[in-house]
Amino acid sequence: MATQSTMDATASALAGAAARQTYESAEEVLRLYQPVMRALASAAGPSVEVVLHNLDGADVDLGHTIMAIENGHVTGRSVGGPSTSLGLDVMKDRQADHDAFGYRGTTSDGRELRCSSVYFRNAAGDIIASFCINVDLSPIQQARNMLEALLPVAGSAGSAEPGPHEHFGTDLVSVMDSMITAAIAEIGRPVEQMSRDDKITVLERLDQRGATQMRKSTEAIAKRLGISRVTAYAYLDEARTRG
Repeated sequence: MATQSTMDATASALAGAAARQTYESAEEVLRLYQPVMRALASAAGPSVEVVLHNLDGADVDLGHTIMAIENGHVTGRSVGGPSTSLGLDVMKDRQADHDAFGYRGTTSDGRELRCSSVYFRNAAGDIIASFCINVDLSPIQQARNMLEALLPVAGSAGSAEPGPHEHFGTDLVSVMDSMITAAIAEIGRPVEQMSRDDKITVLERLDQRGATQMRKSTEAIAKRLGISRVTAYAYLDEARTRG
């Protein structure tokens, strides 16, 4: 299997190519890079997923962005499948620099991924497609756990890596549910013990991460927090006035 440093170097090279050239459409990106996707996935092995998303246009359906995918079993997705939580950030500002390398991702079944994403632009500077590499770390983690059981090592675990945290799912509902679960976990106490301010904080973080843009998101958040839909909207309004 290719090493993580190799994957990061590949993504960085793609970012350089993307920065030097513009493209008329996501279909043009697909024609140029689909062979690269196949070669990369074949060389890297079955634990490395390579995905190309169509993000062309202001009315992108984030539930159906995947144009091509190799080793889709890593996240359980296929052609026609959804974007991840990062697609929400891109749609908020398609002119910004969203390229990111070696950041953490989480699948809907809880497996940890190491991810890199590169974005392609049109002549106007708008993002129209994304090229993503997702490495399933579970085989490495299982091997590490076996070694640690045999040879315990003193010392604390490393600090969290910088960059975004990407949530994956086979549809947008599961992506949204993963984002809600993560925001609740960050509070550090069960929902039943949360204060009003805690719940507003959950809504604030989900709003900042774009989760509230999803269809029926506020209703889903309200259900998870044990509050009414009306209360959730009121908390969201209050969250947006903070700071």
